Amino acid sequence: MTSASNTLSSAQNELEKLVSDLRGILSSKDLDSVPEIKQLRQRLDDGIHSVRDSAVRAAQDAAYQAKEAARAADQYAHDEPWRVATAALAAGALVGFLLARR
Repeated sequence: MTSASNTLSSAQNELEKLVSDLRGILSSKDLDSVPEIKQLRQRLDDGIHSVRDSAVRAAQDAAYQAKEAARAADQYAHDEPWRVATAALAAGALVGFLLARR
């Protein structure tokens, strides 16, 4: 989950840098004489808000799904403790065998 939050944070930082660059270009004094620039600025702001809202919803959905997966795993571990213990033993034996071969 940390990897997903890092990716989301990185994407958000890149998006904000891009928006900052676009705003810098659009705020140029040379472009003030063009009437469409105000409309373009408004569409850009609307798009930014829409993307931010989508990113927040995606992060919330990912967090919810991760919590649900953890709950399901916990429930399975409580319902089937011997299977979980056997799987953990097998994984530990495999790791021990691989490390012993070094």
